Amino acid sequence: MKSLLSFLLISLLSLPITAQEKAPLLTGKVAISIKEGTFDCDLTLSDIPYIRDYYIRLNSGMNPLHFRSKKPNDMVLSYDKSQSDSTSSGESLAYFFPNKSGKFLPESVQFKYVGKFPVAKDTLENYTKDDWRGNIAFNANSLRVEGTQSAWYPVLYDIRKDKRYEEVRYDIEFTCKDCSTLYVNGNAPVKTSSMCFKSDTPLELTLFFGNYDFSNIGNTYILNPQISEAQIKEFSELINTYKKFYADKLGIPFGKPVTFVETTPTSIKNGWLFVSYPTIINVGWGENGLKSLFNPKTQNWFRPFIAHELGHYYFGTYKQFNSELGGLLSEGFSEYLSLKVTKDILGKDIYDKKIKEKIEGLTEEPLLGYFSSIQTKPEDDDYLSYAYDYTPVILAAIEKEIGEKQMWNWMNTMLKTPTTFTNYEFLTSTLEKTLSNSRLLKQIKSQYFETEKSFENAVKTIEKQ
Repeated sequence: MKSLLSFLLISLLSLPITAQEKAPLLTGKVAISIKEGTFDCDLTLSDIPYIRDYYIRLNSGMNPLHFRSKKPNDMVLSYDKSQSDSTSSGESLAYFFPNKSGKFLPESVQFKYVGKFPVAKDTLENYTKDDWRGNIAFNANSLRVEGTQSAWYPVLYDIRKDKRYEEVRYDIEFTCKDCSTLYVNGNAPVKTSSMCFKSDTPLELTLFFGNYDFSNIGNTYILNPQISEAQIKEFSELINTYKKFYADKLGIPFGKPVTFVETTPTSIKNGWLFVSYPTIINVGWGENGLKSLFNPKTQNWFRPFIAHELGHYYFGTYKQFNSELGGLLSEGFSEYLSLKVTKDILGKDIYDKKIKEKIEGLTEEPLLGYFSSIQTKPEDDDYLSYAYDYTPVILAAIEKEIGEKQMWNWMNTMLKTPTTFTNYEFLTSTLEKTLSNSRLLKQIKSQYFETEKSFENAVKTIEKQ
């Protein structure tokens, strides 16, 4: 069970909550070598919002030449590093600019820095023990890097609001002389070694640079495809079916077309999927790639993973989550959406099998907490179990209590309700607004949210005929 969960490991998404605020603008130049594993960056962050208490995260492998204020004054800045950035996933350092009163933050800052990272050239001698989302992953043929965890570019973090600003507008000239194809999140891939990429829509700056081909069928790009043309067409149809299902049920259109990246890990055994909307990245060797979608022995296991990642458009992008429950809600509701696709499109027998596996896993390794008792993000394996097993099981039980239509209404309410923190109060208040039934709300809270017997209660409800 743990290996299945690990396949889907995605970091806790403590992201911005509202889209109305003007996102920072990142401009400049970036030179990359996939053969040498190097970055040479000259970037300026502008339109910086007023933040009372902040960090600026930058990957610990990046070595600054300087940080320079460009506005309101032009001067090289003194900086310090905090050891108290407890919400970071560990890849970055937390910088700030000190003054007599504590910290100050200019309106525009230039960041000049370089970095050199290992290149995993083969699986015989030159490979890593592990690979993960936040890795700056150079292999023999490409670079894969996202922004949320890796912080390869400067990422603002508002401490008081638990809010990251990895989604930026950008206008950046990228060069990779040993690459034939460049892809920057939010743009189409381009056969070139140098190009200026722009986006007026705030996006996480995920990159996939290297020497590879790509296809575009049915408005779905696949980068570095390891499947046939016929399979690519079938895959595109599958994606559009899942997207339409979500849009129809939630009453919220799916966003811009999705781009899929197929790549291999820097390690020997790791394999997983993660989303950096509108990009979904599949990292894995052989049958851990998109080929699994077309293998009768694995397709019913793998296709729900794709549905889960597409669910993150709603729970993770359209609505972004933070606080102690943020990751559980983002991952748990995306997994619940995946279960709905499984039941309605793939078949009830497959759905029943997946629910049974989740219940068995939690029965073998029980969790002690429940929604109202969780005060901090659960650690490691517990987090995986809460996010991918416990939460969707609880939601499946609640569906039997309130009905499928009300579940979709509740999710619509969650997605459309503005909030600063997506915490327990947010969870229950959106359910209250949906139900307009104080007796039923009290029953659900007492049975599934506020008792150590929540899992047992959920299993009993699910198993009722």
